[in-house]
Amino acid sequence: MLRVLAVDDEKPALGELLYLLRSDPRVRSADGATDATEALRRISRALDAGPDGGDGIDVVFLDIHMAGLTGLDVARLLSEFARPPLIVFVTAHEGFAVQAFDLKAVDYVLKPVRRERLAEAVRRVSDLTAAARGARQSPPVAGADAGAAGGPAPDRAGSAATGPLVTGSTAPGTAPEQIPVELGGVTRFVPIDEIAYVEAQGDYARLHTADGSHLVRIPLSTLEERWASRGFVRIHRSHLVALGRIDELRLDAGATTVRVGAAELAVSRRHARQLRELLMRHARG
Repeated sequence: MLRVLAVDDEKPALGELLYLLRSDPRVRSADGATDATEALRRISRALDAGPDGGDGIDVVFLDIHMAGLTGLDVARLLSEFARPPLIVFVTAHEGFAVQAFDLKAVDYVLKPVRRERLAEAVRRVSDLTAAARGARQSPPVAGADAGAAGGPAPDRAGSAATGPLVTGSTAPGTAPEQIPVELGGVTRFVPIDEIAYVEAQGDYARLHTADGSHLVRIPLSTLEERWASRGFVRIHRSHLVALGRIDELRLDAGATTVRVGAAELAVSRRHARQLRELLMRHARG
């Protein structure tokens, strides 16, 4: 069960959050702090006691806008520790999601907090905490210290530091089936077959599905390489498209575009010919 610290400088909001957390059967204890200084003092005491100590904290539910240090400041400070608690941001502002992702937050819950949405955040934290505890209790296996030999060290969710790992089928020659998405760590799995197209956003990629979009910290070029066998093709420096999701190919005054659901995407000249050939092959089966 989870040991929780909730941090919010607005006492009514903190009281409501604590009430909801304490009513969740997966939460063993939920304490509150009304400022960042108090929160950091409690977290430092918990880290000194170790993960199984009496003052242990598994997760911090953290407001962003607070007097003095902000929640983002607190998260940056915690990232310097070897084994910091997990972080869930609870905020009234949507504009800090990418920064929260950078800080490896497990979730990003918007105020006013709904019971069912908070329960989903608790579930994600509970799953990650259970996996971490299991890893600590399991005997080491061959190659477990590969990071010490120069390989990338795993993050809290078990993936390499180079970005989200695709998971699923691991049979030789078989592309994996799902990709973990959300605000950092493994929080939700999106089937690759549900992704219609991918949009480059700097070092990130935005996955577009029929239900919405998801931001992952992985370059478009990496996804292009990994998903070529699943029918994803590059049509532009900014877009990767699932071939089977293309509804129309349009040629207009020398410009080529494709329609993927409600989205109309430009096709660069260097990719246009290859795309037409691939579409012809796909149509012939």
